[in-house]
Amino acid sequence: MMYSEKKSYYRKVFIGGVILLLLIIIGSTNIGVANISVKQTAEILLSKIPLVNKFITLDNVKESSIVIILKLRLPRIILASFVGAGLSIVGASFQGMFKNPMADPYVLGISSGAALGATLSMVFGIDSHITGLSLTALCAFIGAVITTLIVYNIARIGSKVPSTTLLLSGVAISFLLSSIISLIMTFKREQIERIVMWTMGSVSAASWNHVLVVIPVVIISTIVLYFLSRDLNVYQLGEDDAKTMGIETEKLKKYILLICTIQVSVAVSVSGIIGFVGLIVPHVVRFLTGSDNRVVIPFSALVGAIFLVLCDTIARSIVPPMEIPVGIVTSIFGVPFFMYLLYKTKKKVL
Repeated sequence: MMYSEKKSYYRKVFIGGVILLLLIIIGSTNIGVANISVKQTAEILLSKIPLVNKFITLDNVKESSIVIILKLRLPRIILASFVGAGLSIVGASFQGMFKNPMADPYVLGISSGAALGATLSMVFGIDSHITGLSLTALCAFIGAVITTLIVYNIARIGSKVPSTTLLLSGVAISFLLSSIISLIMTFKREQIERIVMWTMGSVSAASWNHVLVVIPVVIISTIVLYFLSRDLNVYQLGEDDAKTMGIETEKLKKYILLICTIQVSVAVSVSGIIGFVGLIVPHVVRFLTGSDNRVVIPFSALVGAIFLVLCDTIARSIVPPMEIPVGIVTSIFGVPFFMYLLYKTKKKVL
């Protein structure tokens, strides 16, 4: 198949995937403990669409149902879709940059930094809200950014940042910060439940303020990483080869690291640590489309959004009225896949 034909084919598939995502979002909005009919859900959603809302009346719909759909379920589902998309594109980019199929969004210790920031916020009682945003989320974001800066400066050798050194520095710092969190939990046992629940990952506290923070970051990150995808394709051939073809590899790594750090920091700050999304999704996309990052990055965003919305729907509906953290559901799917990757890697080595 010619590249132009492939491009046209992938464009059609992507549009179909977007339509599927919208249908899943609408379907998920109807699922929950409160018994709201499909008809009422559709009317509530359509009432917020310009022009269409002129033909919709909500006279027969309870006010409580409107609140549940528009202020609880819908922002949660939209947040899950964008967090899933963001983690997936970061996973795809890191796997390309590190040339490591096991790389995920948290490989540089970003999650541990965010967890430590959130833990300190809970321990010191810095958990109020400003303009609808939790200070715990802000502390998690700051912790993630500071951690990345520390890892980057440890790994840096002059003006260069070797990928292997960066990876090892991230792993080392991650273990250190996890140990500090465990130490804090030992002395602050009354906060253990809150800390553990946060580290399991959840979008149950989602609000429209969270959505408005995450959406522009994910969209901008996806666009920038897409424009860097051609250079990333060349970089995967080898750093020396990429340099001979005019790619400034150090700048490329810095750009990817910066964009991905911001993306993961924002995602973790509003949802906690949701594991395996950025590991599973890029591999599934590569299996279906090939290794061209110009295709992998946008499709990872789309599939990641679908995957996390489905996982969150399972998390909040499998044992009603109780909810389980979505990170548990993604791990249930992720661990077997991770073991499969290890098995494949072992076979290649042997």
